[in-house]
Amino acid sequence: EVQLVESGGGLVQAGGSLRLSCAASGFTFDDYTIGWFRQAPGKEREGISCISSSDGSTYYADSVNGRVTISRDNAKNTVHLLLDSLKPEDTAVYYCAADGDYYCDAPGPVLARDFTSWGQGTQVTVSS
Repeated sequence: EVQLVESGGGLVQAGGSLRLSCAASGFTFDDYTIGWFRQAPGKEREGISCISSSDGSTYYADSVNGRVTISRDNAKNTVHLLLDSLKPEDTAVYYCAADGDYYCDAPGPVLARDFTSWGQGTQVTVSS
């Protein structure tokens, strides 16, 4: 059974940083692209970053480009998302997702329908 568990969310002041983690199990992690999405109340789920399995190719949405870094540790079946210079508009539930067929690269966009497995999400709240 595919399982994705996010952690690292919390309350942070504007300008601060958080590192989100996505721990995966139940599948061959090395073969899967991992994506990060976020959803704020009343808004659609937005794909903000992803990293491919084969060559580590990455994508960043314009809304976070320059403030976010994605990385994967295949030995630990984990993907990290470092969020810097956080803004109140970054407040959302952040989800990681996995897919065995999707290849992640610029220019994107990354869409939720391209990913088959999802975690439960972690809340990020940025205060002004």
